[in-house]
Amino acid sequence: MRSSNPVFSRRGFSRDNGYAGFNTAPQAGYAQGNPYAPNPHAQNPYAQNPYAQPDVQAPAATGRMTMDDVVLRSALTLGTVAVGAVLAWALLPVSGTSYGLAVGAAIVAFVLAMVQSFKRTPSPALILGYAAFEGVFLGVFSEMFNSRWNGAPFQAVLGTMAVSGATLLVYKAGWIRVTARYARIGIAIAMAFMVVMAINLLLVAFGVADDGGLRSFGPLGALVGIIAIVLGAFFLTLDFKQIEDGIAYGAPRNESWLAAFGLTMTLVWIYIEMLRLVAIFSSND
Repeated sequence: MRSSNPVFSRRGFSRDNGYAGFNTAPQAGYAQGNPYAPNPHAQNPYAQNPYAQPDVQAPAATGRMTMDDVVLRSALTLGTVAVGAVLAWALLPVSGTSYGLAVGAAIVAFVLAMVQSFKRTPSPALILGYAAFEGVFLGVFSEMFNSRWNGAPFQAVLGTMAVSGATLLVYKAGWIRVTARYARIGIAIAMAFMVVMAINLLLVAFGVADDGGLRSFGPLGALVGIIAIVLGAFFLTLDFKQIEDGIAYGAPRNESWLAAFGLTMTLVWIYIEMLRLVAIFSSND
């Protein structure tokens, strides 16, 4: 099963020259009595990984991915996004030129993300480059919202932290089981959502739908925003599961960059939707 993000194209951790997502065998990734221990009877998706070593060796000595690796790479990637956003906010005042630069940065970030998504191995340069350009876009985008709804970006950051923290808590508590069926249903819903949003964008572009259509700053837009945030939380659970399986089954250390890439994309998705939602609620005050 392929773990995915809102772009629906991020590859999972690699195995040899192929693809390995999270394990989908019955009860895969779970041992009886401990929902977070790998099932010894489940197929190891990294069994053929030339980097994998016997379990008796410590991860630091074998080149395997650890949670520390994931945290470090994620901090570097998210930190790059934050630095890019702060610099863009400080150096690019809200103007037509800034909007043009923001759109250009968003396009570059998208291209870099797509290139990385289709690569068989993670590229730190591509991932950090994506983060830097995404940060520039978010900086201008956030400043634009802040100029109209003062404090909206700060509230959106808090909201993103709350959603991601709550999702992690629910996941670790075992209230959500990431199974193949769960992933299929969620991805199908997310794909349908993206198709509807694409159609809505076309209708708005051709003047068929007014005020943004489904993405308006009214009750309907708020409902769509809430759905988008819930989908973002769903993708976070896929990311958590993929990271957990990668560590349990001995993914190579450089795969932690893919984990950081996926988490960053999902958190950016949630932040943008949260920012719009804050603006909608502020507009109705």
